[in-house]
Amino acid sequence: MQKTAVSWVIYSTTNSKLMLGISVFATLFPSALLTSIGGVVSDRYDRYRVLLLTQVLSMIQAILLTAVVYFQADAVWTIIGLSVLLGLINGFDVPARQSLVYELVDNKADLPNAVALNSSMVNLSKLIGPALAGLVIESLGEVVCFGLNAVSFIAVISTLLMLKLPTFTPRPHPKNILGELVEGFAYAKNTESIRFILSRLALTSLLVLPFTTLMPVYAKDIFHGTASTFGLIDSAIGLGAFVGALYLASLKPTTNLNNILAINTFVFGAGLILFSHAPWYPLALALIGVGAFGMMSQVTITNTLLQTQSDPIMRGRVISLFVMANAGMQPLGSLLVGTISEHIGVQNTVLIQGLLALGIGVYHVRHLRLAQRPKQAVKPVPTAVQEATLTV
Repeated sequence: MQKTAVSWVIYSTTNSKLMLGISVFATLFPSALLTSIGGVVSDRYDRYRVLLLTQVLSMIQAILLTAVVYFQADAVWTIIGLSVLLGLINGFDVPARQSLVYELVDNKADLPNAVALNSSMVNLSKLIGPALAGLVIESLGEVVCFGLNAVSFIAVISTLLMLKLPTFTPRPHPKNILGELVEGFAYAKNTESIRFILSRLALTSLLVLPFTTLMPVYAKDIFHGTASTFGLIDSAIGLGAFVGALYLASLKPTTNLNNILAINTFVFGAGLILFSHAPWYPLALALIGVGAFGMMSQVTITNTLLQTQSDPIMRGRVISLFVMANAGMQPLGSLLVGTISEHIGVQNTVLIQGLLALGIGVYHVRHLRLAQRPKQAVKPVPTAVQEATLTV
């Protein structure tokens, strides 16, 4: 609800697509900057307590945002400043929260389903939240919408307090935070499967996922709608992602997730291409839902692959790199998309993003085929000393 309301207030006040991109950048980029440190903190300290603290701080941010909009609804830069604050908090929140999922699952064979189920809950909120936000904004105003978000943290924090987890046992850390940070980067770089997954996600997050930045423009300028129109578009995206998450949660543990990710990348791209110039609003909702079904795999399967393939003592740092590849590239992509759409139009921009998704799908398939090829043994080249010995 807060995300939808911020986007609507920013665009309604400024009528600027670039400002939409800046508002997304303000939330995501600070998170990307700090998430690597957040990953080290998650590996060094009690993830549960870190998560509890970040949620309390997020509630304070929500209360401040409500107060700002109440006293000065057109304070665009103040709203963006509070978005930056939320991004800083999320830099520590997301690595702790995602890593904690692993600890909550007793049978690790169930982890892919658990991660997908977790994503389905997130996307259920994305389904309900935007539609509810649109109705609340129209009937009660933006202040009430932001206020409801602040109140919702009571349920979040209460739920965390009811969790019963094993007692945290700190382990020795011979290296300082900077040393462990460098160690995490080196681990990801030298582990080929993790390196490929992260680079692929970074490309998708930079070039394709920022399509959501342009949805207020579709609602207001293309379909000539209101906040409810925007809320329904966001909800259609949430519905497609929710169905995609349920599908992923239902997969058997033996399913090849890499193949599913490649196929769904093509679904994602095709959905965006068909949505980009859809002339009829209900058809557009259906098509963006199809695209969102494929979009779901980009983040959820990537998260699952990283969680299952990472060394336990590196998990927090690998997840922080996952957040950097996702949340770090998306704000840059939002600025890029906002700028390009000013020149070639919103619909053509989304069309190009769909084509780029297809290209990333081809890149993924090519990688899978190369990985399946039997590796030929390389005959060692004799050194000069060896050659001399053989000659003798």
